Amino acid sequence: MAFRERSPRYLDPTSSYTAPESTYTYEITEPPYGYHPLKRPYTLIPRAASAVVKPYFLDAQGQRLPEDAPPSQIAQAVYDIPIRPGLKWSPHPAFATDEQGHYRYHALKAGELGDRRSPFEFQHLGTREVVAEDFVYALKRHASPRVEAPVFAVFSEHVIGLADYKALLRRENDKLLAGLPETLADKPFLDLRRWPLAGAEAVNEHLLRIRLKGRYPQWQYWLATTFLSAIPWEVDAFYAQPGMAANSLGWNQWPVGSGPFMMTESVPDRRHVMSRNPHYRPDTYPCEGSPGDAEAGRLADCGKPLPFVDKIVAMQVKEELPIKEMFKQGYLDLPEMDRADWGVNLGVDRDDSDEVKAFFKDRGFQLPMAVDITNWYLGFNMLDPVLGRGDTPEQQKRNRALRQAISIAIDWEEGYGRIFRARGGDAAHGPIPPGVFGSREGQPGEYNPVTHRLVNGKPVRRPLEDAFRLMEQAGYPGGRDATTGKPLVLNYDFQRVVTPELKAENDWLVRQFAKLGIQLDVRATDFNQFQEKILKGKHQIFWWGWFADYPDAENFLFLLYGPNSKSQHEGENVANYANPEFDRLYRQLQSLEDGPEKAAVMARMNDIVREDAPWAWGFWSYSGLAFQRWVHNGKPGVVVRDRARYLRVDVQERARTVAEWNRPVWWPLLVLAAGGLAIGIVTRRAWRARETATALGGGR
Repeated sequence: MAFRERSPRYLDPTSSYTAPESTYTYEITEPPYGYHPLKRPYTLIPRAASAVVKPYFLDAQGQRLPEDAPPSQIAQAVYDIPIRPGLKWSPHPAFATDEQGHYRYHALKAGELGDRRSPFEFQHLGTREVVAEDFVYALKRHASPRVEAPVFAVFSEHVIGLADYKALLRRENDKLLAGLPETLADKPFLDLRRWPLAGAEAVNEHLLRIRLKGRYPQWQYWLATTFLSAIPWEVDAFYAQPGMAANSLGWNQWPVGSGPFMMTESVPDRRHVMSRNPHYRPDTYPCEGSPGDAEAGRLADCGKPLPFVDKIVAMQVKEELPIKEMFKQGYLDLPEMDRADWGVNLGVDRDDSDEVKAFFKDRGFQLPMAVDITNWYLGFNMLDPVLGRGDTPEQQKRNRALRQAISIAIDWEEGYGRIFRARGGDAAHGPIPPGVFGSREGQPGEYNPVTHRLVNGKPVRRPLEDAFRLMEQAGYPGGRDATTGKPLVLNYDFQRVVTPELKAENDWLVRQFAKLGIQLDVRATDFNQFQEKILKGKHQIFWWGWFADYPDAENFLFLLYGPNSKSQHEGENVANYANPEFDRLYRQLQSLEDGPEKAAVMARMNDIVREDAPWAWGFWSYSGLAFQRWVHNGKPGVVVRDRARYLRVDVQERARTVAEWNRPVWWPLLVLAAGGLAIGIVTRRAWRARETATALGGGR
């Protein structure tokens, strides 16, 4: 498979929160839960845990409550999660011990590391059993000042004591670093085992207990994310030693887990290889799925041991067209693991003509499609003085009018409904995707009144005249500052290097802003640089997408929750949006089970953000994957991030077919050789004739 951008920035499971990174983290590490690869609606299954459990509830006096107790009575929700016995860490030098049981590589001095840049360059590797304490350690790391933890804001609101634990670790870290240079790359190991966390404990080696503040039904879904994958303290200690950072030896390059694969080769921005973990637990392919799976052949491997493949190779290919051609020639089993739009993209190519359709059919390309819970949107940095919230009521009103005008002007129906169909989808009217409880998207009479109006019962985008009036209210009639007369120039911080195919999309977006007289300056960077920019709050307008972590509206609404601000709290609210009423409703939503009350809260939150317009909403993307005919068991599923362990490759068919598709064509070389020979003969004859003529002439 290929990857287009630079190598992943974060492979540390505590920090990683992007789709390209999940290709690796969900295969290498194992959270307690996962998702069934075939069942829809999505169904939780145990991974590192031996069972999916329900919480029990306690009141303020510690007395157990019935399952249907009202939220007002619940002081704690307690999850007792059984951890599978016999789980083993993948081989790593951090676990290697000598004959006396002492760690071989935990006391390296400066210079002893040498030029080793891979864990596999150490002579000795080791392993040990994964225990409940490793999951406690993982939860503690979200409070560590040493680790970027994008969901700390969410977790600290629910896990008892986690917010206080962060303050404790900050103080202890300051003590540990006192007198050391601020720029020191290899900081002394901050051993989190020294301080207990009230909300997490290992009852015994195979029982993890997590205590939450009150009822929080969505916690079961967080247990299926790598944020709660086990972390061995030994690896933290190993990577904290002198020289490790300089040699790119750390969690973000060489993660460690108990999953089906382990990273065995990592060449930044070129190639990454995951190989079978020799210590992976017994695991089998499922024997049941959804309607249609049996007919599609997805149950043929029922009961067979997993994973099927021994190695996953990812190579950098920077542009879309070469990836397509490599796939069509059979050199890629699938284009990219993390992207859910390749099936849509290639499907558009297939339907371009009967000839192409016949070509695709002959080669047997598999393009399974589905409607999934993902979105793409244009966002505004609410900390920005021009587009953001504003410091005064008057400025807030003006900035909101500007955001609303832009939201009307961008014609998503045209752009990603008709022009860029390969990446397309349905225009969004709010932050909650269709397919989750409480979403009103696509229902009759449902629309965003800020950007659309009803015409013959169907939502139609508002005319530009409405946007022009809003531009006047914002103080920019015709796209010029009403006071200075200067043109309004806005910056679009794009998250990728602009390739030819992306330039067309960016040019289209520039034209959308030009409708209002706004000049849009595209500031493109690679994804790693973009992440750095948004962490510092230096973005203005940005393009962002979200693949659901779990099938609940909270996972999309938390993208607009104030305490989850990206630039202020390292959360996932990239717009840095904050609205007190929205935040209050969000906290209320978290304790609600699916039902009328939850739906009503969601509707009110939807109305608030439609009016505030922190996003220009964008579109709900179509989901489709692409596989060669020799790849089996592929099925779209945005929350199924550990897809690779279920894929089976018929290597014999692949070798035979790739050779057949790419047979060398010899006749041009033969023609060239014959032409060269003919030229040689003619040249020789001409030379001999000349020599003969010269000799005869000289004899007269």
